[in-house]
Amino acid sequence: MQENTTTGNREEKRSELRKVLDRYYSVEFKLKETGGLYHFKLRDLSSKSLGILVNEDSAVLEHLAVNDILKMKYYPPEASSSAEFLTTKIIHITKKEHGSFKGHFLIGLLIIEKHASDNKT
Repeated sequence: MQENTTTGNREEKRSELRKVLDRYYSVEFKLKETGGLYHFKLRDLSSKSLGILVNEDSAVLEHLAVNDILKMKYYPPEASSSAEFLTTKIIHITKKEHGSFKGHFLIGLLIIEKHASDNKT
């Protein structure tokens, strides 16, 4: 009998996502174009991705695009722990037309690389 590797991969990705969400509560990044610093709570968007929820009227949306790579500062849930800088790719930007997130965009994030500790955003 063959093992269902698709289900196994999905469960593995879900487990990895859960570890990220247990380790980090929010994310912060600075846009070169505006110099603005933005801080968002991390969300569990689906079985495969984490992301942030952005109001459709937010100016940050004008400066974000799918496949953008940003250096983001990930904050843990406990204030006593240190934040970490991680290179992050925007994997989707989805407008929510219905439900509790109506009027918002879900921005899907993929962590690409961890940086050595530094103090710049």
